[in-house]
Amino acid sequence: MDPTASTTSAGTPCGCPDFRLSRRRMLGTSLAAGGVLAAGQVFGDAFRQVAYGAEPGGNVVVVLSLRGGADGLSVVVPRGVDHDRLAAYRPGIVVPEGSLLGADPRFGLHPALAPLMGMWGAGTMGAVHAVGLPAPNRSHFAAMEQIEDADPGSAARVGWINRVTGLDTTAAPETAVSLGETLLPVSMLGPAAALGAYQVGDFAVADLGQSGAVRRRSISTMWGPSRTPLGQGVRLAVGAAQRFAPLVDQADTKVRTAAYPEGPLQTVLANTAALVREDLGTSMIAIDYGDWDMHEGLGAADGGWMHDHLTHFAASVSAFFADLGASASRVTVVTISEFGRRVEENGSGGVDHGYANAMLLLGAGVDGGSVRGAWPGLAQADLEDGDLALRHDFRDVLWEVVSSRFPAISGQRSTVFPGLAPSAPIGLMA
Repeated sequence: MDPTASTTSAGTPCGCPDFRLSRRRMLGTSLAAGGVLAAGQVFGDAFRQVAYGAEPGGNVVVVLSLRGGADGLSVVVPRGVDHDRLAAYRPGIVVPEGSLLGADPRFGLHPALAPLMGMWGAGTMGAVHAVGLPAPNRSHFAAMEQIEDADPGSAARVGWINRVTGLDTTAAPETAVSLGETLLPVSMLGPAAALGAYQVGDFAVADLGQSGAVRRRSISTMWGPSRTPLGQGVRLAVGAAQRFAPLVDQADTKVRTAAYPEGPLQTVLANTAALVREDLGTSMIAIDYGDWDMHEGLGAADGGWMHDHLTHFAASVSAFFADLGASASRVTVVTISEFGRRVEENGSGGVDHGYANAMLLLGAGVDGGSVRGAWPGLAQADLEDGDLALRHDFRDVLWEVVSSRFPAISGQRSTVFPGLAPSAPIGLMA
């Protein structure tokens, strides 16, 4: 058993070393960018970094992090001989082959993903298997850092999303947004613009007994003449608050929470949809869905921790695309998790920290309806020290998504993902 892992009851923290990013560490790195502390003090936690204008009408990539190390072999399950092998490794928790969804001859989806099968059949949902970090890393914290920084060997605190948005010198604070948390994920840290808030209604200047408009005017008058970096930061943050004002003022009606199932994704996806529909120039959105560290009680097809988590995920994402309306044509969702799980179940009806994993892609531009990429197989000789072996670097998947949805950056692969060797396209995007 992985020495960094321990067991728990389903749906509760596993007792692994804390894999949530330290607030102190996050603040220390976030505040390294000029003017960030002042913006945070004046406008609250929503404003972390500042920059220039944003363009509406463009595509949006939503990065949905499945924090805790989701078990890709329960989400996207092999068929045939490799299902037989998986059943031998996991007699108590394997998803029966007869219950798998989808027409892919090599793989089937967990039955809890049924609400998304319309997208799968329409080709707007797909998957890639055997994907992950270039080398195994079974530490939650370290693996997440590597996934979100995506620059192996570098000591710079600049995340891959920050590098994407940084390619546009006119990017505004609202170009890259993290919702559901006030602290930015590592992927958004760095010199480019980014905002973080629990919900879109938080993107406002605190009124302090005055209306937001009066407060913005007062701050603009105070800081307008200042030529210092602090003054520039304040002006830019006030500008962002002004652009958010129509959405903030009508958040109660524009954020349609009731359209989603109750649970962790309800509020964050409702706010994400409202932000996209408002079309403020946001191109990258990061959100989390945690608690995937299933060392016990994982369950199989019709019950248990995995079934319940995937049920909420599928219903919520289906509601999200419905809520987007016409804006769905601009939105692509990609899931990522820090590592996969061991092929063999443990003694507690779960699986411990492993290596390669599966990623899901949904929405605009996806060439779906199947599981793409090379597959190593589950014969004993094919495993990587008891784990699913790697066939695809996660950065190749992310690059296919962002370079397809943002063609202007298609020549900047080495900037977004330094050191990533050239590779043949996996074929994930249409």
